Amino acid sequence: MTDATRPPDSNPRHVVDVKMLEMLVCPLTKTRLSLSVDGTELISVAAHLAFPIREGVPMLSLDEAREIEPGDMGRSLPKLPGNN
Repeated sequence: MTDATRPPDSNPRHVVDVKMLEMLVCPLTKTRLSLSVDGTELISVAAHLAFPIREGVPMLSLDEAREIEPGDMGRSLPKLPGNN
């Protein structure tokens, strides 16, 4: 994982591998997940859910997820190049 996707002050042993993230999907919608801006959650845009990452392990249980209000979705996701 690059320094750009590593949460600040994180233990490198507890950082989620980017290649693994590409294989994970939302347990509810089966759609791709996105890493949050701060790198502490995986976001399901389709389900408006955020799944926590604890010690480098994504918690993909619906019991662990928190709901994201549609208006807050943009603040949770990283900005795409060219979409300032």
